[in-house]
Amino acid sequence: MASVKLKTIIEWIKLDNLTPEIPIDKIRITQPDINRPALQLAGYFEHFEATRLQIVGFVEYTYMESLPQEQKEKAYRDFLSFDIPAVIFCRELVPDNLFLKIANEEQVPVLMTRKPTSAVMAEIIRYLNEKLAPCISIHGVLVDVYGEGVLITGDSGIGKSEAALELIKRGHRLVSDDVVELRKISDELLLGSAPDITRHFIELRGIGIIDVKTLYGVSSVRDSKAIDLVIKLEDWDKDKEYDRLGLEEQYTEYLGNRIVCHRIPIRPGRNLAVICESAAVNHRQKKMGYNAAQELYNRVQNSLQHHGDEDDE
Repeated sequence: MASVKLKTIIEWIKLDNLTPEIPIDKIRITQPDINRPALQLAGYFEHFEATRLQIVGFVEYTYMESLPQEQKEKAYRDFLSFDIPAVIFCRELVPDNLFLKIANEEQVPVLMTRKPTSAVMAEIIRYLNEKLAPCISIHGVLVDVYGEGVLITGDSGIGKSEAALELIKRGHRLVSDDVVELRKISDELLLGSAPDITRHFIELRGIGIIDVKTLYGVSSVRDSKAIDLVIKLEDWDKDKEYDRLGLEEQYTEYLGNRIVCHRIPIRPGRNLAVICESAAVNHRQKKMGYNAAQELYNRVQNSLQHHGDEDDE
C-alpha cells in the first residue's frame, strides 16, 4: 500500500512540532483524506477514521477551551487513545498543557501551523491525493508540447526518444523518457512523471545517455505533466487503413481514464516532431471548440446541398 512519511509532510508544509519527544520517523500516512474531530471531541466515535490526519481549526479549538476540566480530560483521553498519525492545530492555535501531556502519553504527535484551516486542508489533500494515487509504470516518452501533455508510445527502437529530442530542440519540455509513471489523481486527471533515477535523462541508441537539463537548460524539462494526448507510433502497413479525417476520436485507457489517442504510422521521411506538434495544437483547438475535420465535413455537405439546389432549378 502506498504511504507518505509524516516527516515528509511536516517538512513540506513547514509544520512546528509541539511534541518533539515523540519519534515520527516510522509514522506513515496511508489515507489521502483528513478529518476535523469536532464530533469526536464531543464524544461521538461511530465511523471515526482514526488513520487520517486530524485537523483542529478555530471551531474545534474554542470548543475544547470551553470544556470543564474534568470533561476536558475525558474528551482528550477518548480522542487520543486511537492510533492517530498526528493532530495539526491551525491558525497558530496552541493546545493547552493537558492536551500535550495526554498526547505524549499516547504517543500522538501534535503539530502546529500559522496557516488558515481551509488552506492547510486543501494543501494536504492535494499533496496526499498525488502521492497516494494509484500508480503504474509504462514504456514511453512524455513531453510538454505547447502546454499539452503528449505521451508517445510504441515498440522499442521505433524512434520515441529521437522525436522527444527534436521536440526539446524546438522549445518543448521533457518530462520522462523510457519509463513514465502514471498516477490517477481523479477520473479526469492522469499525471505523468519520471522515476527519480532517470529524471531529465534521455537514452539515444548509438550515443548513450544524454542529460537534457544540463545540455538544454532548466527550461527544457519539467517534473510532471497531466496526460492530454497519447500518440502511438507503429510501423507503416500498406495494407492497413489509417484515419485520414479524424471525425471520430480514438481513445486508449490507463487506470480507468480514457485519453484521446492517435496512431501514427512511421516511414522514412516523416518528421515525427512536426507531427507531434500538429497533433498537440489540433487537440488544444478541439478543446477550445473548433474541429477542423468537422468544419471540412460541413463545407462538403453545404457544397453538395448547393449543387443539389442548382440541379433542381
